[in-house]
Amino acid sequence: LIELEVNDRLGKKARVKCSPNDLVGDFKKLVAAQIGTDPHKIVLKKWYKEFKDHITLADYELHDGMNIELYYR
Repeated sequence: LIELEVNDRLGKKARVKCSPNDLVGDFKKLVAAQIGTDPHKIVLKKWYKEFKDHITLADYELHDGMNIELYYR
């Protein structure tokens, strides 16, 4: 398991445990459950690269302890 930190820079910050083989879409559901919002409204980015729902976290080379930017649609 790895732990990723998600921050929207508006005061919401969450640390989420997941598997590197999880899809980004599944990870969004875990984040949404922790911060209390709809997973379809969440956009995850890193350095202006928007993560697609059907690709795994390992494919984006996300490792334990990394920070991900959280935006809302």
